[in-house]
Amino acid sequence: MFTSPLPDVEIPEVSVFEYLFESLSDEDLGRVALVDPATGAETTYAALRGQILAFAGALAARGVGTDTVVAVLCPNVPAFATVFHGILRAGATVTTINSLYTPGEIEKQLKDASATWLVTVTPLLPGAKAAAAAVGIADDHLIVLDGAEGHENLRGLLTEGSPAPQVSFDPATHVAVLPYSSGTTGIPKGVMLSHRNLVANVAQCVPNMNLGPDDRVLAVLPFFHIYGMTVLLNLALRRRASLVTMPKFDLVEFLTNIQKYQCTYLYIAPPIAVALAKHPIVDEFDISSVHTVFSGAAPLDGETAEIAGRRIHSRMMQGYGMSELSPVSHAMPYTRDDIPVSSVGVALPNEVCKLVDTETGAEITEFGEDGKTLPGELWVKGPNVMLGYLNNPTATADILDAEGFLHTGDVAVYHEGGYFSIVDRVKELIKYKGYQIAPAELEALLLSHPQILDAAVIGVHDADKQEIPKAFVVAAPGSELSADDVMAFVAASVAPHKKIRQVEFIEAIPKSTSGKILRKDLRAREVVAA
Repeated sequence: MFTSPLPDVEIPEVSVFEYLFESLSDEDLGRVALVDPATGAETTYAALRGQILAFAGALAARGVGTDTVVAVLCPNVPAFATVFHGILRAGATVTTINSLYTPGEIEKQLKDASATWLVTVTPLLPGAKAAAAAVGIADDHLIVLDGAEGHENLRGLLTEGSPAPQVSFDPATHVAVLPYSSGTTGIPKGVMLSHRNLVANVAQCVPNMNLGPDDRVLAVLPFFHIYGMTVLLNLALRRRASLVTMPKFDLVEFLTNIQKYQCTYLYIAPPIAVALAKHPIVDEFDISSVHTVFSGAAPLDGETAEIAGRRIHSRMMQGYGMSELSPVSHAMPYTRDDIPVSSVGVALPNEVCKLVDTETGAEITEFGEDGKTLPGELWVKGPNVMLGYLNNPTATADILDAEGFLHTGDVAVYHEGGYFSIVDRVKELIKYKGYQIAPAELEALLLSHPQILDAAVIGVHDADKQEIPKAFVVAAPGSELSADDVMAFVAASVAPHKKIRQVEFIEAIPKSTSGKILRKDLRAREVVAA
């Protein structure tokens, strides 16, 4: 087993609200918590805490309590923080819904989570209203934050004067949030995360990330995703930083907000790193205020990270996690310069990790001559490990063993320097003539080509039913790159069994809102083509 090189941290047995807001000092109360670029409005920590308590009181007055699930369908706007933490303060459970979901997808999550309340905004109201009606959520349980006829709104709820309730629950067992797993490899499942899970993960992240009260964080990754929820929203609030909210990603708006609001810390997914590394428009903005860029949610190859870091003169960091881990389990410590950005850094404090041979089940502990272990599936145990999947004991048992280790499904190696590198997903490894091929390795190589803007690799079957690597490539505008050019470029840098054997040029690589490549969508293209 491998432990964190960092000392354990104290994890208080308190609710998320208590952890984030009860220790606010007089100085903290005057700090800016949230900035809305759409209006320029600023919300102080004092105002935010007051709004949270008022919203919790309004919900409690309407019967919302510890047995209630409230769904939130809302983009990144300052009101999200009020609503999210107000629901938690009322003792209820929050299930956050992807803002891009169709009415049918919203309906499925509402039904699966047993949500009886839904909070949304007017641009998303048509889909929300249809889904709510389908599961029996009446109009008086559908809150429209910015106002709509027949529905309660945020202003009215905050000004009614209902006191925040007295609530009692066990932070270790009470479900605080119910995000749904990304579904990149299957049907999304409700991930039960307790108050202690969320508190623990923020506490675990603090030693690795140089984030403090003087920082301004550009919050472009969605709060409804666990990465945005924990690392942007909760960690930034705990560290008394300021959050500049963005409802959706647009590169020009992204760069404009950094320049205008002097943002210092960026939490991103790999597609944004690719843009920072390669897009010519980046040079038109002054983003010199940024000192750190932290990438997560999907693998980021080291070369792209290094190019982006050099170009914008910022420190590039990378981490690893999954919804089931609240979500962070590994991150590069800002105090160490000897860890390559191609890695995911070290295990967080209070964690124990194993690497397990995917063929034999044997634990991997020995180092090779190259200073790293053989690859194995990464197992993680710690206070950030989920309670389980909602109403799905079979799926829970498949991923969470009797000793408390979560089997991540990701293949990693451990280096003598105490850090980990992710090789690939167990389920996404391509087997060609008995050899295992990691798509992430080939994708990183493809992205190093100056005429390739984005790429993804999956295993497909050729005429002989042999699994082979196929690349989906987004070429730069005006490029005359051919499939033969792509295959020759890869063949020059890899062992023969790793060569790309098919290439398809497409306009965009399908990805989830958190930046993960949706390989199931690429496989679906293959089925249609066949």
